[in-house]
Amino acid sequence: MLTRRSLLLAGFGALVARVATARDAAPALMLAEVYRPGTSLTDYWVSEKYDGVRGYWDGKRLWTRGGEPVAAPAWFTAPLPKQPLDGELWAGRGQFSHAVSTVRSQTPNDTAWHSMRFMVFDLPAQGGDFTARLAALRKLLPITGAPWVIPVPQERATTHADLQALLDKTVKMGGEGLMLHRGGSLYRAERNADLLKVKPHEDADARVVGHVPGKGKHSARLGALLVETPEGKRFKLGTGLTDAEREDPPAIGNWVTYRFNGTNAGGLPRFARFVRARIDLPS
Repeated sequence: MLTRRSLLLAGFGALVARVATARDAAPALMLAEVYRPGTSLTDYWVSEKYDGVRGYWDGKRLWTRGGEPVAAPAWFTAPLPKQPLDGELWAGRGQFSHAVSTVRSQTPNDTAWHSMRFMVFDLPAQGGDFTARLAALRKLLPITGAPWVIPVPQERATTHADLQALLDKTVKMGGEGLMLHRGGSLYRAERNADLLKVKPHEDADARVVGHVPGKGKHSARLGALLVETPEGKRFKLGTGLTDAEREDPPAIGNWVTYRFNGTNAGGLPRFARFVRARIDLPS
């Protein structure tokens, strides 16, 4: 006879197995480091940073960065080429929530997908450096009859002053920031400085490992999230949460994004504040 404990253990084991499967299936993608003032801009291309869900087309199927299959309508993926594409599934500036809910739905919402675009910025399997891959991408895209598949506009970075001016302009128009991609770089499936994100503030992701009870006006609901960075550093994240998020906080194991102002001597973020749950990443 199955006991409550054995059922719980079985459920936990199934969860671990699902997480392991997702990690094993996750595509090997190139990830960005953070741009720091003073970085040489020689040989970098610059483009807008799209606030959507990272999408990887393997030539047959569309996947999220975390290795979850994307249930896009057949018409959305039918025109895509047989070679892999790396890009962002994007619903427009300020529409992150719409993009995430559309991509994560296992039953495709045709109306919602008609507002989605696949902003393609690289060809992972294409030989050569980024400048050569960009030339190949510009020959491959756009696709006649598929205006939702868009090659990301790229231009050469020049000076730091011009980069800052472009960042200010992009943010004022509702954009998230910019990306810098070194022209001479090969596609390396790791986080490296050949790809840099340029934003008006620092942000990062951390996994929720605990819920800290609130006090005073927040008694009987969440006071702060206890989170852990990929490097294993833990800290409390209590600023920036709405009343609704305190009533129904991100679950333990889920990822969240936070903003901060530099780090202290111990490497912990200063003035960290919650931005949003990263429901596009697997728990």
